[in-house]
Amino acid sequence: MKILERKLEEDGSGFVRLICETQDDMWQMLNIVRKGDRVEAWTSRKIKKGVSHEMVANLKRKKQQCVRLPCELEIVVTDVGFDPLFKGIRFEGFTATTTKFVDEGWGHTLEIGLNQPFKLTKRRWLPIDAQRIESSLEVCTEDSMAAIVLHEGVAQIYIVERNITFTKATINMQVARKRSGFGSGHEKSVQEFLETAAKSFMRHIKVDDVKAVIVAGRGFIHNNFRKTLFNVADQMDQPYSNAQKEKFVLVNVSNGYKHSINEILKNPDTAAALAHTAAKEEVKALDKFMGMVMDDPSRAFYGYKHVAMANEHVAIDTLLISDALIRSDNVHERKKYMAFVDDVKLNNGKVLVFSSLHPSGKQLNMMTGIAAILRYPLVELEDEDMDDDEWKSNNLKLELASDDIYHEDELICPRKFYSKVAEKECSFYQCNFVNSPESATEIAKYFDEKSYDKPAKKVERDPDTEEPAPRPHMTLADCIIKKH
Repeated sequence: MKILERKLEEDGSGFVRLICETQDDMWQMLNIVRKGDRVEAWTSRKIKKGVSHEMVANLKRKKQQCVRLPCELEIVVTDVGFDPLFKGIRFEGFTATTTKFVDEGWGHTLEIGLNQPFKLTKRRWLPIDAQRIESSLEVCTEDSMAAIVLHEGVAQIYIVERNITFTKATINMQVARKRSGFGSGHEKSVQEFLETAAKSFMRHIKVDDVKAVIVAGRGFIHNNFRKTLFNVADQMDQPYSNAQKEKFVLVNVSNGYKHSINEILKNPDTAAALAHTAAKEEVKALDKFMGMVMDDPSRAFYGYKHVAMANEHVAIDTLLISDALIRSDNVHERKKYMAFVDDVKLNNGKVLVFSSLHPSGKQLNMMTGIAAILRYPLVELEDEDMDDDEWKSNNLKLELASDDIYHEDELICPRKFYSKVAEKECSFYQCNFVNSPESATEIAKYFDEKSYDKPAKKVERDPDTEEPAPRPHMTLADCIIKKH
């Protein structure tokens, strides 16, 4: 990510003009941009002939009723969409100002691609937003790897980046069964499948652009694929060099489907290739948490109630939280988790934000989206019941806020801003704490407690109405992937 221009005011508002260079930068924008923010970029829009007659005349398109003209528009964002295959991000909203082409309040969608500059304006910048931008600036090279997971007749090609795992191609072919006296037919069918998968791999993956290539499968199919791939490359006059061949790593997995990516990241053979990526650290932390749930349950808890009680004892060593909670459209929900993250950091705890687009993040979402590894055991927490709403496993579908997007006292800053960018250029975050509080409990007093404890509106039910039967709850054992 590149910062072209930045201007931040003392009241916390300001804008940043930047360029996203990688898919991870796009994913960061998905978490940074929220409803109510303003995005300005060059786009194209169909303009009626009467709106700009001179522009239409210059383009010699007088006979047409509408023309598509390039223009620079600023919109107020109402929805953000991200598609890894599109390699871009879409901002839906309505125009913020009146121009010679459009009036204020017209609907428009901006599509921002890689290496396309745009301007992001916020009424109030969050500390975690500046921290995300800083982390993107620190990434100099693409920390991504390619992976192909094989099963007889099924091959899936993935790109595993720091925060995202997406499918590049899927190959499905019918393979002849093994039958007595007809073994050659099965072998020929498997070989045709491997050659097709190899050609598809060469079309979608450039080995020079990735850090490693993981070839995973059951039995010996991944070994046969690597040999077939090198042979096909030689036949097509596109041979792999020795340096490129060294990037290939063979890994055994239980099956050939997407959730095998977690097995790949846990494999020690991939540790060297992925030592510096965020995905490896997140998967390692989640694997450690799952192991402690089985072996040392008094030091591993999930669900907001249990994790918050552990934080009151200053016992959290590592906090695992999903980005779906942090980017919630609900202002009060977002403030609650943002304050919680800051509180854990003040207590010298480590915070790992999991991407919902990564298999590890999806697995964490099935466990309410928040979990913690403790410094010391808290046996008394095991007797506490979890809240009913925390048992729901719905992949954290976010509810839209019913109130205004920006609350009048939203996101009051804590005394410490966890970002080097903030220390140098975001001076407005230096709040007027004359007597700087020393504990996280005192810092929490500077937040509006009413907004966190806002009671939910009770819905009056008709006494004659029959309530539906409760749905079965998902247990922690259902979330753990077992090898077969």
